[in-house]
Amino acid sequence: MTVQNQILALRKQLNTVVVGQHRLLDRLVISLLTGGHVLVEGLPGLAKTTAVNALADGVHARFKRLQFTPDLLPADLTGSEIYLTDRHEFVFREGPLFNEILLADEINRAPAKVQSALLEAMQEHQVTVGGVTRPLPPLFMVMATQNPIEQAGTYPLPEAQLDRFLLHVVLDYPSADEELQILRLDRARLRGEAPDTSRGPVTAETVLAARAEVAAMHIAPELERYIVDLVGATRAGTEDGAGAHLALGASPRASLAIARAASAEAYLRGRDYVSPDDILAVAPDCLRHRVMLSVQAHMDGVERDAVIAERIGAVPIP
Repeated sequence: MTVQNQILALRKQLNTVVVGQHRLLDRLVISLLTGGHVLVEGLPGLAKTTAVNALADGVHARFKRLQFTPDLLPADLTGSEIYLTDRHEFVFREGPLFNEILLADEINRAPAKVQSALLEAMQEHQVTVGGVTRPLPPLFMVMATQNPIEQAGTYPLPEAQLDRFLLHVVLDYPSADEELQILRLDRARLRGEAPDTSRGPVTAETVLAARAEVAAMHIAPELERYIVDLVGATRAGTEDGAGAHLALGASPRASLAIARAASAEAYLRGRDYVSPDDILAVAPDCLRHRVMLSVQAHMDGVERDAVIAERIGAVPIP
């Protein structure tokens, strides 16, 4: 079985665990294929944690779930040096960041110092403790969740932190038919009849090989220009229309994110080249957390997704 077929088998397995969140599952696999991080926003009970758990099981990766709270300390993530009295020396005990997949549950509940420690890990794939810098596993990725309706005891993520996420996925309720499937799947689990997904179809080495194939995906020069134009459209201010609703556009990191995510999207569709459809499929999730709305937008009651959709639609497709 080729590397690509193994990844597609993983994607198929995820569907047997999580029902009704196809976009979420696709975005998780895209993040896995690109080595990027993903921020998942949604109400409680929409299978955010279940999906990440299923992905970690499917990859045979070292996985850690960490519940973020206001009293969390940086050492709770990075680990710390412990003095051993019998050996008269300090020994470093690794923290959760040294796992291959980290689920940061309710990430916006962590204070600024914790966010700073996480930022180095997300951007540099390394952790510095006691003046010593230690590399993280090659597969390392952060999948974070946040609840949009609870604001008490939360700390809004700073722009620098948000920019390190490859994708920002917003979840909605499943359809009635999908919720019926969820109900039946849960009853099957209670009866011990659910499919066994404890052994996933891929290894960490397979994922790293797939990342190399995704990185080699062909993007035509005109599509590279299209990506740059899409991101540039979020910076174009006008006196009226969507441009007036934008206070801050996306940085060049958004162009890199779209190119990488579109390559992974094409890979999942079984192609070795990127098409405009791949770019349009991932662009909203790459831009959602990288633009800032103006005061006028809040006064007009305009949603960020509507502004992004208008800006994307204003750029001609090559």
